[in-house]
Amino acid sequence: MCYRIALNFEDGITRFVDCKKGEKVLDAAYRKKINLPMDCSDGVCGTCKCRAESGTYDLGDEYIDDALTGDEAAEGLVLTCQMVPSSDCVLSVPTTSQACKTGQQSFAATVTRVQPHHDAAVVLELAVEDTAAAPVFLPGQYVNIDVPGSGAHRCYSFSSPPGENQLSFLIKKIADGLMSNWLAGAKPGDQLTLTGPMGSFYLREGDGPLLFLAGGTGLAPFLSMLEVLARAGSQRQVHLIYGVTRDLDLVLVDQLAAYADRLPNFTYDTVVADAASDHPRKGWVTQHMPEDMLATGKVEVYLCGPPPMVDAVRRYLDENAIQTASFHYEKFTPNEPQKAVA
Repeated sequence: MCYRIALNFEDGITRFVDCKKGEKVLDAAYRKKINLPMDCSDGVCGTCKCRAESGTYDLGDEYIDDALTGDEAAEGLVLTCQMVPSSDCVLSVPTTSQACKTGQQSFAATVTRVQPHHDAAVVLELAVEDTAAAPVFLPGQYVNIDVPGSGAHRCYSFSSPPGENQLSFLIKKIADGLMSNWLAGAKPGDQLTLTGPMGSFYLREGDGPLLFLAGGTGLAPFLSMLEVLARAGSQRQVHLIYGVTRDLDLVLVDQLAAYADRLPNFTYDTVVADAASDHPRKGWVTQHMPEDMLATGKVEVYLCGPPPMVDAVRRYLDENAIQTASFHYEKFTPNEPQKAVA
């Protein structure tokens, strides 16, 4: 039996290691040639201290209080030289991947389908033939996709769930955009190189209510999250607000309807900003925020959209003194997402 440990570094890069039953995380990382910070490896110095974002584990009793205090352990801090997982875990490592002598991983994928949605977006579907090279990622993370022949890349969030050889991405169409121009002529069988995963915008474990706020193609990471929740048989209350500029920008709404059938406590609203639209809900996402969810102070908010939308939501929460259990967001520009802030 092995447990999968996600190591999230400060530079946004995520690496995964498989930890054998009874094995310490530090040893599992070293087997993968990832040199996590350490000095003594005996629970004395505290150099290997990280934060456990999720998962269950045992720290034993062989470390000293100077290395990890009881208060720190209660807050989720761990010593990787003592940590023995009993489930999959996510760790935040307080240094860069380069400092740990590791880095981004690249893999090849083959185009299987390119599906345009009016002039708004394109669904790009890829297959990874080498099972061993299939990407492992946290739902919500993104990869860099090289644009063939350009020497440049673009960043896109997975809309597909982790652990599969079939990948999908929801990509905004941009007039004369580098990737958009390439996709216009792309066909099944074309090869692409992807690098990742990356990003600190990902679904955390828990049982509290979730509020998902998606702007345009910022819907992509939420599709990955919803699939993970559906497969797990989640009973969490989840409400998604999907805001766009025009009616034609509303894409993949049928997938949201399907998740409403599969997830007993999932609901969603679509919102169109265009005042000339006949859509039943018009305006901005902030005008349709569910007051009952926000009033509890227990909701976990996830937001992915263009910078003006992210700034507007943050301002709305601040001006209305709304307290949330957690707030995770990712801004994206037409070219690439900015680093998420947890």
